[in-house]
Amino acid sequence: MDELPPIPAGLIAVLHNARHVAVLTGAGISAESGIPTFRDAQTGLWAKFNPEDLATPDAFRRNPDLVWQWYQSRRAGVLSAKPNPAHLALAELEQRVSQFTLITQNIDPLHRRAGNSNLIELHGQIDRLRCSGPLPHYSAWPATETDSPPLCPECGALLRPDVVWFGEMLSRELLAKAWAAASSADLFFSIGTSGVVEPAASLPRVALQASATIVVINLDVENSAEPPLYTLHS
Repeated sequence: MDELPPIPAGLIAVLHNARHVAVLTGAGISAESGIPTFRDAQTGLWAKFNPEDLATPDAFRRNPDLVWQWYQSRRAGVLSAKPNPAHLALAELEQRVSQFTLITQNIDPLHRRAGNSNLIELHGQIDRLRCSGPLPHYSAWPATETDSPPLCPECGALLRPDVVWFGEMLSRELLAKAWAAASSADLFFSIGTSGVVEPAASLPRVALQASATIVVINLDVENSAEPPLYTLHS
């Protein structure tokens, strides 16, 4: 990759004086760790499936074993990945500012592994399970692989990955926390996200309306030869 553009002097000054830094991350931040984005082409056994057809409540009801095995495959890839310098830099930044909030759309645990603690995981986490029944029972992922999803120890319903599927609503509590963070931040980073998936895509605008400085760091997906772009809005 070409040499990264220099960090703007204005950003350094804003960061030095920032009281609350909020960050929104998407799939692009984990690409260097080898985790493909959700819509990347599937390989091997899963090449014949559209991932959007597997990540729905209806798909799980129709064929829970198929969906379970696909998520086992995805989880295995995530567990083998390691935090990259971007994850580590955000963990270091959390230690250097008085208030820090990291909002992520990713379902991988790399921010936690890097050391970030004040996390809002909007779309859930692939290393957790929750009950598919009406009550919010949670459980750890089984230590050994199985061909079928395990049963909830509380009610006997099938356990499923603790991720938000197509057709499901995000947690109102987590969304409220994300909105509050965006509204109170004086510096807001948007990193590795397309900025088109709502409601997270609105968070930079919320921060901008609250007079925060906005920094967008992303790859030009239309021309991958281009370096990452730093864009400042204030």
